[in-house]
Amino acid sequence: MRLPLRSRLALLAASAVAFAVAAVSVTCWFIVQKKLYAEIDDNLRHSNVQLDSLRIRNTLAGCTQSADDGLPYGPRSRTYIELVTADGQYCVFDDSTGSVKISPGDVEVAAGTRTEPRFGTAKDTEGNSVRTLTVPLPPIDGVAVLVALPLEDTEKTLDELALLLLLVSGIGVVGAGAAGLAVARAGLRPVDRLTEAVEHVARTEDLTIRIPVEEGDDDEVARLSRSFNSMTTSLASSRDLQQQLIADAGHELRTPLTSLRTNIELLTRSEETGRPIPEADRKALLASVKAQVTELAALIGDLQELSRSEGQRGERVQVVSLEDTVGSALRRARLRGPELTITADLEPWYVRAEPAALERAVVNILDNAVKFSPEASTVEVTLHEGVLRVRDHGPGIPADELPHVFDRFWRSPSARSLPGSGLGLSIVARTVHRSGGEVALTPAEGGGTLVTVRLPGAATPPPSTTP
Repeated sequence: MRLPLRSRLALLAASAVAFAVAAVSVTCWFIVQKKLYAEIDDNLRHSNVQLDSLRIRNTLAGCTQSADDGLPYGPRSRTYIELVTADGQYCVFDDSTGSVKISPGDVEVAAGTRTEPRFGTAKDTEGNSVRTLTVPLPPIDGVAVLVALPLEDTEKTLDELALLLLLVSGIGVVGAGAAGLAVARAGLRPVDRLTEAVEHVARTEDLTIRIPVEEGDDDEVARLSRSFNSMTTSLASSRDLQQQLIADAGHELRTPLTSLRTNIELLTRSEETGRPIPEADRKALLASVKAQVTELAALIGDLQELSRSEGQRGERVQVVSLEDTVGSALRRARLRGPELTITADLEPWYVRAEPAALERAVVNILDNAVKFSPEASTVEVTLHEGVLRVRDHGPGIPADELPHVFDRFWRSPSARSLPGSGLGLSIVARTVHRSGGEVALTPAEGGGTLVTVRLPGAATPPPSTTP
């Protein structure tokens, strides 16, 4: 079973502190050991200097037996003193604390193969640790003097130091674990709040919840909290827009569906009862059904366009000739308003956009101009330096209605009897904004409405293709 995050952080902190404390403790122990051994070595050098006047006398008069003969020693001191010969024998001085087991290095000093004094650690015959210094004896070849001091006090000091360091290290590790757990809890408290908020959203679908972030906080948790708040705000706005879209779509679909059902029921009842409808009325009913089906198809197409996400259009964006797009839209507009005069003054201009969506937006603008223009009037279309202007000579839009013209399903009270879903200009605004441009509706001088679309130019024109 995997440990919780706060437990892992506490364990990691305790492990890091344990490693650091262990490294410091071991380093401290070795430094103290080296310091104590250096003091003993200095004492050994001092003892060796005081033996200068005793060497030959003790060698000639006192050293007549080896330690293996069980020589009874006189008054003991804390210093071990003995002679080492080149053939590996050793002889203990009378005032020596005891005898020390010699090593091959001591024999090398006695034999002259090693000229420098030798410091070492050895055991006496009773198994006690001692620190030794072996130096050659210049008056006599093949003989060296070994001086040693006991390490009992030093080892005791080092053992006590090791125990103290071990105790301090244990307390430090336990304290570090507790501190690490406390720090982990404090540091993860914002994450706990975020987790609770996410669980609350998943459980209740309440997108109004917010995580409090103090002003000035800019750490990772604060940025995560702000991102979560921004995400829930966007989701709430998106859900509200979706619900509003569904409600508006249902409202807009209700009228044509009701009318369509009524007309179809009349035609069906006529067939069932055998009472024919007058031919003129029958043609009017069929024309009405056809118009309503066309209106429903257009409304569904508009809803599909509005429901498409940004990612769905990303791969379709390309460099498009705005002049050709407007020209194609003009041909369709002239078919829908044959009684109107539509003039065009177009200059080449290239933009980055989705071709189908851009043409649909231009068609929507021209359809509105055709729909609201009186018979035999003129619709003027110009394209100059990336600015598309469409001016009609219709009744215009009241000033108090201009702020709402790009809202979804919004329709002017005076135009609600005309065909349309109220989504055309909303699609225009969406397409233009996605292409980095701007669109505006303003009253035209002398009456009518002027639609202005500004689109940034593309870096290069589209590549030409030849069949």
